[in-house]
Amino acid sequence: MKLLPLDSPEILELVAHWLGQKENHQWLDFGNGRQIVTPALLRIMAQRPTHFMRAYTSDRDDTPIGICCLNSVDRNFKSATLWGAQGDKLFRHRGLGTLAASKVLSLGFRDLGLHTINTWVVEGNPSIRLIQRLNFRFIGRQRQCHFIDGQAYDRLLFDLLASEHESIEDGRRPRGRRSLQETDRKNLEGDRGPGPEMENRPATLRAPASAEAGAGLETQSG
Repeated sequence: MKLLPLDSPEILELVAHWLGQKENHQWLDFGNGRQIVTPALLRIMAQRPTHFMRAYTSDRDDTPIGICCLNSVDRNFKSATLWGAQGDKLFRHRGLGTLAASKVLSLGFRDLGLHTINTWVVEGNPSIRLIQRLNFRFIGRQRQCHFIDGQAYDRLLFDLLASEHESIEDGRRPRGRRSLQETDRKNLEGDRGPGPEMENRPATLRAPASAEAGAGLETQSG
């Protein structure tokens, strides 16, 4: 898999086409309720220092199949917001969206010097599986703030510290996912320390769980 910059008219048109599809943009928010972006807007976003935008390719060749980005990159507070979308649905369920997000997270923490990266997912979006695999922590929800076809949904909020990131390499499948409730329970246990019922149990490793205003994650399922 390769991460490609959005630096040509062809790739800008392709990504704009993906983001123009309702099955993708209904889960996203590019600020002020904007759901559809044009190639011209993508070009402007890609040139800003507050954005790190990459298309990712398949594991077969250099054909772009999705996009994964960091928005609201703040070098002073060492923070950013992760979002992404899988454009070519033929590559669903292969772990490629998870792998691309892991690579972008690694670049954010290593090359951009970030300390924390956050994201959000509309409740009911299958992308929750990707977030759980990447070890993000569930930190709360914004209630009934995201509208799809006139219906209000909650946004589930997550964040990840540089010290919690576990890079996923090409060819290595991400570990199994947990439910949102299990993720939240494990996070609370980690914050509070083990309870009495945990003291005599063997130690275990935590399994990875995975635009200006933040874009969220569309349904990637991989």
